[in-house]
Amino acid sequence: MTPHPVSAESSPDSTPSLVSPSVPLNVRKEDVPLKLGIMASGNGSNFEAVASAIAQGQLNAQIQVLIYNNPEAKVAARAANWAVPAVLLNHRDFQHREDFDRQIVQTLRQYEVEWVVMAGWMRLVTPVLIDAFPDQIINIHPSLLPSFWGVRGVEQALDAGVKITGCTVHIVSLEVDSGPILLQAAVPVLPEDTPETLHARIQVQEHRILPPAIALATIRAKKERPDQMSGSRDS
Repeated sequence: MTPHPVSAESSPDSTPSLVSPSVPLNVRKEDVPLKLGIMASGNGSNFEAVASAIAQGQLNAQIQVLIYNNPEAKVAARAANWAVPAVLLNHRDFQHREDFDRQIVQTLRQYEVEWVVMAGWMRLVTPVLIDAFPDQIINIHPSLLPSFWGVRGVEQALDAGVKITGCTVHIVSLEVDSGPILLQAAVPVLPEDTPETLHARIQVQEHRILPPAIALATIRAKKERPDQMSGSRDS
């Protein structure tokens, strides 16, 4: 589909961005609300964006639980404001990544989660988690993947001297920041940009594209795996 420019609402400098594929912000609603589990490690602005989109009728979903791994993460307070159950799973309490992911899977299943959204989750995941929710884990990353994957994607873009960067929502696979791309937003790099100013503008677009990308992922999954998806609702 043809990309189209969208305004960067509440952006620090109102620089326009480009979102592709061209999907409406209010994507076609599901008959039954999606049951989401959100994983976050920090401030939780993307959690807030998803919760707001649900409240505004832009995404027909319910956040079943927030899982966070940093005891000081501000996202826990955001979850409390939205009356969303929040579960602290501190990765430091687990000797192996697989044990940590097993506890995550157990918690997600306890809350009957269908789709997992990694909204600023700063931990590598293992096959334990990926196999429990195959093709049903969504991640958002602050670059135009496949460029600048991994940590410090914003700093990598500045160091490379690119003129355009952005953010990507994709399905999670075992390889870091890979998997099928759902939605991307391009953000110009300004001559005076610092990591902080560029990241702030990228985050505006993260908040914009994450909710429709969640809806888009479920629509695609129903088309590609209708029997499996209907089964997940009945299980």
